Amino acid sequence: MSDVLPNTDAEQGGALAPLIISAEIYRQTGYGSNHPLAIQRVGAVLDLCEALGWFAAAPYTESDVASLADITRFHEPDYVSALIACEDAGKVSAEHRQKYNIGTMENPLFPGLFHRASTCVGGSIQAGRLAMEGRTVYHPSGGTHHGMAGQARGFCYFNDVVFAILALLDHGAGRVLYVDLDAHHGDGVQAAFETDPRVMTISIHEQDRWPHTGLLNDRGGGSARNLPVPPGFCDDELAFIMDEAVGPLAAQFAPDAVVV
Repeated sequence: MSDVLPNTDAEQGGALAPLIISAEIYRQTGYGSNHPLAIQRVGAVLDLCEALGWFAAAPYTESDVASLADITRFHEPDYVSALIACEDAGKVSAEHRQKYNIGTMENPLFPGLFHRASTCVGGSIQAGRLAMEGRTVYHPSGGTHHGMAGQARGFCYFNDVVFAILALLDHGAGRVLYVDLDAHHGDGVQAAFETDPRVMTISIHEQDRWPHTGLLNDRGGGSARNLPVPPGFCDDELAFIMDEAVGPLAAQFAPDAVVV
């Protein structure tokens, strides 16, 4: 027996239907041929969701694209301008490569880079706004958690997670909890909010792995918690940490919204 949910704002049991935010641009491969992300990832996720009929329960919503004003709320204007100029020129100067960490093997220049990164930010701002309407919102292209205010890092040009959190705060959340489950420490998000008492960041990541930050005793400016785990960390161990560490921390912090 199947429940068919409407592709509208109709409520289900008192809650608005969840949404999936994405864009067709992610069906295009980026990053160049010799890069770990030069594969169809988000596009494949969307195809799988459609094949499984999940869009009936969580309708597909086209992503917004962030404006320059949106992006420079967090990212430094000179960095954003350099990224645009390098893409327009089709090359990166040695000065820009050294200062902004773009045009490297890690963060290569490729056609459509700025629009792709801006769409990712726009989708996360949109997700934050919609979540504050009472929805659960999935943004599978998001998670660029290494991006710094003035520099690309770890395949991440802009930090869309920062913008999701800012959007939640803008739309009424008094406290936001961010839980990072990636194998790498969520360094960019921690750096953005480590002194902001309205935001708690919790990162569960593999110890001694790039970017080699996020030690157990690293609390940033007070709002960060880091839980480095050994290689081979398994599902049962994750469940234990969620129950015995993340859950109690979340209960004590009492967030109005959560970003994972």
